[in-house]
Amino acid sequence: MKHDIEDRKDIILLVDSFYKKVNNNYLLSPVFNTVAKVNWETHLSKMYSFWASVLLGEASYNGDTMTIHTMISKQHQFTQVMFENWLMMFTETIDQLFEGTKANEAKTRAKNIAGLIQSKTNAT
Repeated sequence: MKHDIEDRKDIILLVDSFYKKVNNNYLLSPVFNTVAKVNWETHLSKMYSFWASVLLGEASYNGDTMTIHTMISKQHQFTQVMFENWLMMFTETIDQLFEGTKANEAKTRAKNIAGLIQSKTNAT
């Protein structure tokens, strides 16, 4: 039986599982690896803190998500399909691993974040 997202260990599992899918996605992998040239160790650590802050109230994230995505979108046009893929994979990852209030909150937050970034980067 699945459990809810309860602690940082669960956040790490979620983030690692999700970004494994991103790295295998034909639309998203090139943006992360070729355009943004993501340092995965640094990025994953930031994402652990981001989601732990959002879902667990950890207050360990201190980044500027919007500026980063805006800068990357100037190098490579984001599309609605990219956001749909990102959100589908994130939701799928949560549903595979967890269930409960925090899991549902994570899906809602991800949908809102994707929508905000999509609108701010003029995704087509």
